[in-house]
Amino acid sequence: MTVVAVVLAGGTGTRLYPASSPETPKQFRSVGPGEGSLLARAVRRAGTFADEVVVLTRETYADRITEHAPDAEVLVEPRPKDTGPALAYAAFELGERYDDPVLVCLPSDAHVGDDGAFAADVERAVGLARETGGLVTLGVEPGYAATGYGYLKPGEAVDPGRGGEDGSGYAVERFVEKPDADAAARYLDAGYLWNAGTFVWTPDAFLSAARDSALAPLVDALDAGDPDPFDATEAVSVDYGVLEGAEDVFVVPTAVEWDDLGTWDALERVLPADGDGNVVEGEALALDSTDNVLATDADSHVSVVGVSDLVVVAYDDRVLVVPKAEAERVREVFAELEERDGF
Repeated sequence: MTVVAVVLAGGTGTRLYPASSPETPKQFRSVGPGEGSLLARAVRRAGTFADEVVVLTRETYADRITEHAPDAEVLVEPRPKDTGPALAYAAFELGERYDDPVLVCLPSDAHVGDDGAFAADVERAVGLARETGGLVTLGVEPGYAATGYGYLKPGEAVDPGRGGEDGSGYAVERFVEKPDADAAARYLDAGYLWNAGTFVWTPDAFLSAARDSALAPLVDALDAGDPDPFDATEAVSVDYGVLEGAEDVFVVPTAVEWDDLGTWDALERVLPADGDGNVVEGEALALDSTDNVLATDADSHVSVVGVSDLVVVAYDDRVLVVPKAEAERVREVFAELEERDGF
């Protein structure tokens, strides 16, 4: 058995503008705690449990991967069409390249507080995927009623004869999309887990499930050796396109500290605050100001006076100011600038 980590690094990180842009997306930036870029950290983390590490990315970014992950293999998806087609393509390609592989698919932009504990949970998920022949996801035990994450509901415990041990795995009873605040509170009370976007399966198991999903035309095109197989599919996430309708989907709970570094307000969950509740990454000054997130690159400095609950970011001669409660809307800025060719 070969454990192959597949690090997804093809996104543009629209909600982390201006640090993230089409030319330099967030995976190539150093954001939050830790040394090196988000991608470099993810690849190091993957190296703690995987025999081989593959970075899955789009052609635009392929040449930059070696700057951040010199020892990783690079796999270029035919074109960006979200995680469903990307992971089907990876399963098809890597199933042929490696001997008896189990794929551990993980994002390049997550904060993980304890890489060793994370590796131990991944190893349990690898064992469960091997024994059950199913699709396994890691489910993070929630620390609060988050509205920015998808959730999943654990069902019956996996029989020890199928690889379950001491509560290591459960059937997934239900996937739910990002909820509003009231629903998130209900999910927290009901024992739901955050969907961490870390998946474990064999290529055969995933491609079998994909053949019974909206990705069936893509799998047929891959089997037929179509030179442009992504013509056969629409963009769709792996959760919505495959997992929500598949059988034999399991979850391994993890108590590891975890966060999706997808929005600027995430920094206040992973970095220490000053006495006034301000979180600062880079060079910034806050006077008579409380509960702000201030972030700059090495060439910038920001100062704020008498403000609260703002995100103020300066990167590459660009400045963003947004209320923390509206941090998800930064993607709208990104989209508008793309439309205006403002990058």
